[in-house]
Amino acid sequence: MHTAEESNFGGKRQPAWLGVAIASFVIAAWAVHLWWILEYARPVFSTLGDSLTVLLHIAVQGYLFTGLFITAHDAMHGTVSPVKRVNTVIGTIASLLFAGISYSRLRHNHFKHHAHPGTSADPDFSLSQNYIMWFFTFMKHYTTLSQIIIMAVLYNILKLRYEELSLWMFWIIPSFIGALQLFTFGTYLPHRLPHNDGMQPHNARSMQLNHLLAMLSCYFFGYHHEHHESPRTPWWQLYKRKEESHAANLRHHH
Repeated sequence: MHTAEESNFGGKRQPAWLGVAIASFVIAAWAVHLWWILEYARPVFSTLGDSLTVLLHIAVQGYLFTGLFITAHDAMHGTVSPVKRVNTVIGTIASLLFAGISYSRLRHNHFKHHAHPGTSADPDFSLSQNYIMWFFTFMKHYTTLSQIIIMAVLYNILKLRYEELSLWMFWIIPSFIGALQLFTFGTYLPHRLPHNDGMQPHNARSMQLNHLLAMLSCYFFGYHHEHHESPRTPWWQLYKRKEESHAANLRHHH
């Protein structure tokens, strides 16, 4: 039995509060940056400096949107906290903030993905390997009427205070950037055909060992085979799994 102080996430004991602290930081960073740019940044492109500043804010907010989803994902796997209710609360918050997504629907589909990765029974997989078609199929599985209503209501509330251009540039566009980032590095590249022996039994490939690129691209989720091998490893520990599998591969080939 795990104590209140630590848990056995990913096979190694970690302080139980650490996952909650990291998840809370990601959510807070998303909220604070979004508030700041809506309040003080202006979506103007009159000078090169203005343009670069706006694009930087959009990129940062898009990356933080990705972090929201990754946080909800870890909550689904029970790696934010050893307490199930804490995972549910944090996962629900992160999912709603990301795009009004139903956490229960997300969790249901995601466990189907882990049970049948890269097959016709996988809701995240598409038999059509066309990037655009696959992306829209992927999005369709997570879009609900309640989500559309939530986002529409929130948009109209925010519109009372902020310019619509600001909402599009700093809130809506970054959310799509986050969705594309998650799809590209967490679904399309890891699970696309052809599936070879090295991807088994999860039909999942991983990017080459490069921690900086892995973190910047999708919070280490480019190390996707390692995630499927050890779904109880939180995102911020996946680089260790990659190092272990990389070392094992080197030993095997020597």
